[in-house]
Amino acid sequence: MQALLSEIAAVPTCEVYGRVRSVQGLLVEIAGPINAMSVGSRVRLASGLRGEIICEVVGFRNGRALALPFGPLEGVRMGAKAVVEPAVPAVKPSGAWLGRIVNALGEPIDGKGPLMLGPQKYPLRACPPPAHQRDRVGGPVDLGVRALNSFITCCKGQRMGIFAGSGVGKSVLLSMLARFTRCDVSVIGLIGERGREVQEFIEDNLGDEGMARSVLVVATSDEAALMRRQAAYLTMTLAEYFRDQGNEVLCMIDSVTRFAMSQREIGLAGGEPPTTKGYTPTVFSELPRLLERAGPGTGQGSITGLFTVLVEGDDHNEPIADAVRSILDGHIVMERAIAERGRYPAINVLKSVSRTMPDCLDNEQEALVRRARQLMSTYAEMEELIRLGAYRAGSNPDVDEAIAYNPMLEMFLNQTKAEKATLEDGYADLARILNVESVQDEAPGAELQSEHSEGTES
Repeated sequence: MQALLSEIAAVPTCEVYGRVRSVQGLLVEIAGPINAMSVGSRVRLASGLRGEIICEVVGFRNGRALALPFGPLEGVRMGAKAVVEPAVPAVKPSGAWLGRIVNALGEPIDGKGPLMLGPQKYPLRACPPPAHQRDRVGGPVDLGVRALNSFITCCKGQRMGIFAGSGVGKSVLLSMLARFTRCDVSVIGLIGERGREVQEFIEDNLGDEGMARSVLVVATSDEAALMRRQAAYLTMTLAEYFRDQGNEVLCMIDSVTRFAMSQREIGLAGGEPPTTKGYTPTVFSELPRLLERAGPGTGQGSITGLFTVLVEGDDHNEPIADAVRSILDGHIVMERAIAERGRYPAINVLKSVSRTMPDCLDNEQEALVRRARQLMSTYAEMEELIRLGAYRAGSNPDVDEAIAYNPMLEMFLNQTKAEKATLEDGYADLARILNVESVQDEAPGAELQSEHSEGTES
């Protein structure tokens, strides 16, 4: 009832509108009372084919407003009426949104009927909490993936990026995190996804139990750039709502790269100059505005953010990947070479970093991780020589030790998508591997070698 009363109170007393004067590609020029419009405000165009089309003002030029549509422009005529929306774009989420699937406009698309609205409006483009009022990150979060829990531990309120090329297993890792992570609420944004993958993600990856505590925001690749960009904003807005209710929220966006691409389309259509790889300056200003909204709040709740980045051409230093990595609190690097040799998830733990990890480990756990990293680093340095057979056993005791431990560490990092690994079990398994008294004695043929040496001595 409160939501209904607030909706009635927000009904405007008069209608302000202009007229369509030009349509070039996706850019609509509107003449009329431009003083009543602002960048980001909404305009409704009358269309003969699809009813009303919602547009967003992205700039002004020569006394006219420049707007981009949230859908196809078929049927829009010269001189069509363009009604200005008086309110700031916002949504009214409630706890009833859990278990539902919505589009970028906050409309249900799962066929389960209308959504129950809450009493309070949440703006889609909110500012992050003031830096001096935010809490610090909390304790470690159990992500359910051994490689991440043990070597790239994530804390409550931390923001992590998952960097991978196409076909390396990024979406599968994201589905494991959505299903296994310990949290109160999951808000998942699928930005620019393939349409066929949405239902697969819901049924095969989330399941009924995971969907019951989740809200899914979907904008497929065939939708307009504004819809794809706004899906990311809506995902973060819903996460902020559940955070304000005191929940530990897991917010996942797949992918930030497609958000950047949609912002590039919008910027180029509005006349912005292209810079590195065609990305406009607003892309690099919008990225921190979006990603900084995740993290600890000013009260009890927090937003733990996991954002995927699709690196172009497997170049982890391309502009978007470099910009996102500088904003987030850590990065998970997935490599095609690891996937090609059959180890999944294909995470390169030596190139991955969690900036909050040192503060959430005790001395014993830190020593375990450091020891394992040293062994893997030593093996990685000599890997090419070992594979070519150019390394002679006994030349370097550190390399010999790394070779002996490598199969067990590779098995430890390997995990199927249906397998769940807890935070505690991960450190216990790692300790069990590294506390083997004599790895050489357990190697195949070690007993024969020892008997031969004894016979020689006698």
